[in-house]
Amino acid sequence: MTAGIWFKPYTLENLTTLRKANMGEHVGFEFTAIGPDFLKGRLPVDHRTTQPFGILHGGASCVLSETLGSVAAWMTIDPDLYRAVGLEINCNHIRAITEGFVTGMCTSLHVGRRTQVWQTDITEDATGKRVAISRLTLSIIDHGTLSTQKEAIHVR
Repeated sequence: MTAGIWFKPYTLENLTTLRKANMGEHVGFEFTAIGPDFLKGRLPVDHRTTQPFGILHGGASCVLSETLGSVAAWMTIDPDLYRAVGLEINCNHIRAITEGFVTGMCTSLHVGRRTQVWQTDITEDATGKRVAISRLTLSIIDHGTLSTQKEAIHVR
């Protein structure tokens, strides 16, 4: 267990329950490490995550980055009071990979009261070479905000 920048000391076991029945589970994502100021996870490069030409799909890199960044942001806030929701993601694809695994290491660039920015460096497990680098910007909203927005949309 480690606290660091986190709201409370989370473990990998705590995070494993978050990936049930969502995009992360569908593509084979798994959390691999929590440090005092970083979160790591990995993704297989296989039929679920490659594009038609057999290389890692750019969207899969974004899934890795958004999963890590969103969870990392959530780990810094009181989950009973707030939620972290994505505003923007940017991903630069640097190297093609056709098999194995990629690992993302997510670190904060800014952890504010209402916005956060997280960077994920994605590397190939076999060589350690950089495959992509991504930046995710999130908004920290009050816990009830999403349901209030949904109700307002249905009223219109």
